[in-house]
Amino acid sequence: MFAVIKTGGKQYRTQEGDVLQIEKLNKDKGQKIIFDEVLLIEDNGKAVIGTPLVKDASVKAVVLENVKDKKVVVFKKKRRKRYKKKTGHRQQLTKVKIEEIVYGKPRAKSAQKSKEEAQKAKKTEKGAVSKKQSAVKKTAKKTVSEKKKTEGKAAKKVVSQKKKTEKKSKPKSTKKTQSKTGKKSQSRPAAKKKSSSAKKE
Repeated sequence: MFAVIKTGGKQYRTQEGDVLQIEKLNKDKGQKIIFDEVLLIEDNGKAVIGTPLVKDASVKAVVLENVKDKKVVVFKKKRRKRYKKKTGHRQQLTKVKIEEIVYGKPRAKSAQKSKEEAQKAKKTEKGAVSKKQSAVKKTAKKTVSEKKKTEGKAAKKVVSQKKKTEKKSKPKSTKKTQSKTGKKSQSRPAAKKKSSSAKKE
């Protein structure tokens, strides 16, 4: 199976595993590229020619490196005019390795890869959800414990304030008042007795 692709204004015949030098692309080493401009595909002896492109066809590749082509010397001269000009040029190229040619429905391998990727994505999502739930539970527990602590502190404060108000509202001990009143009552009749005895004399 091979395909003819168009890139950089040129056409290239590609097969899986081929390494091509194409016109420079603004891609870094290791990046993946998809060539959508497929002009022709040959599969099991059947050729499909695009008008101008083949539908549902693409070529996947990986960038190996960006290089420069061999130097080209350009020399110009006009005889009897004392004119000479020499210049050089090195074309910048990109080395690309063809990984897969896709036409129509994806292959079984690519389908399996997509399934595996989907399963991995689901596992990562489940792990992220479980982590989020555990974090939420921890925060909820913390908030509940903090609320209980604050409620306990508030209750203690209320109780202490009530005790203080009760102490202030209670009258002072009546022992002192009783003792004072008793002394006064005893002293008064004693004075009266003295006065009566003085009158008798």
